[in-house]
Amino acid sequence: MAVPRVVLDTNVIYAGLRSRQGASFRLLQLAARGAFEPALSVPLLLEYEHTTSRLPSETSLSTEDIANVLDFLASISHLQEVYFAWRPTLPDPDDDFILELAVAANCSHIVTFNIRDFRGSDQFGVTAVTPNEFLSILRQTP
Repeated sequence: MAVPRVVLDTNVIYAGLRSRQGASFRLLQLAARGAFEPALSVPLLLEYEHTTSRLPSETSLSTEDIANVLDFLASISHLQEVYFAWRPTLPDPDDDFILELAVAANCSHIVTFNIRDFRGSDQFGVTAVTPNEFLSILRQTP
């Protein structure tokens, strides 16, 4: 059976790098083990890089550590170009590119802490779930 393909919202990447505790870090570990396939686009990777750039001042991670994690994540991800835009679709137009990526890459889920920001994603066949909810889904997958 194929592993699920999902988009990890930037807040999940940030939380997973900021702390080794919690569901976000566990999801990064599971992605590395192939339990699911992250989908990634150039704009999302740039957002990951921009947002995580402040982590060296908040954690023991160096800029190089963060770059290595993001490079590895890119190497295991389904890289997707997005050729369409339905903006605005979501309550926060800044999140539309994430939904567009999820649809273009045929993702089942967007994993995020901000479920309300993705109200309406289900009309495109994409379910927004929290990291804990996605961990539960992975446990139920044979």
